[in-house]
Amino acid sequence: MPREIVDTTIAVTVRQRCFYLFCALLLLMIAVPFLEDTPRGRIALNVASLLVLGAGAFAVGRGPGSLVIALLLAVPAAGFQVFGIFSGEGQFVVLSQVFGAAFYFVTVSYLLTYTLRRDVLTVDKLYGVAAAFLMLSVLWTYFYFILLAYHPGALLMNGAPMTAPPVSTMLYFSLATLTATGMSDILPAHPVARMLCAFEMITGVLFMAVLIARLAGSYPPKER
Repeated sequence: MPREIVDTTIAVTVRQRCFYLFCALLLLMIAVPFLEDTPRGRIALNVASLLVLGAGAFAVGRGPGSLVIALLLAVPAAGFQVFGIFSGEGQFVVLSQVFGAAFYFVTVSYLLTYTLRRDVLTVDKLYGVAAAFLMLSVLWTYFYFILLAYHPGALLMNGAPMTAPPVSTMLYFSLATLTATGMSDILPAHPVARMLCAFEMITGVLFMAVLIARLAGSYPPKER
């Protein structure tokens, strides 16, 4: 491949706003199992979470209204996260998770509104769709952690109640539920946990169906 084409492709890619959000999400998800067991690793994970918040605010900030809403949710989520690290108070962690879940929900809503519009399908929209799917898994991970904060043992792992599971375990469970693969040894025991799992599976199926329909509609039918 000629060098000019490679340089052009790289230049086009790095100009996409959703590309940075997609990369930040991948970095966070890859780093979780390697950094969650040590204090320094947890600090690094929180820094990666702040990068995701910043990349998400940058991705949805295509107008003053969306940027203000994203910042109003991202700043408290980051602030309570920092307070939770240095104070050790569980209430700050829960507040950070609540604001984080709200931020992810708003960001996914903006991304889907942007990527599923009936106009030209761009590279930025493809990165936006991929980022939205990853953000859905993180969003439900927040939901499960908030549920466990108020109902310890709402989820069972190998028959034992879960109280403070690792982030990687909950993220894996969320991805397995979102993709409806069932490849998890975690079971919902509380009625709310069961409904959360059901809605996550429905969301994953509908996401793929809408995405396929959107991709199919972006190509004009062949003339007879």
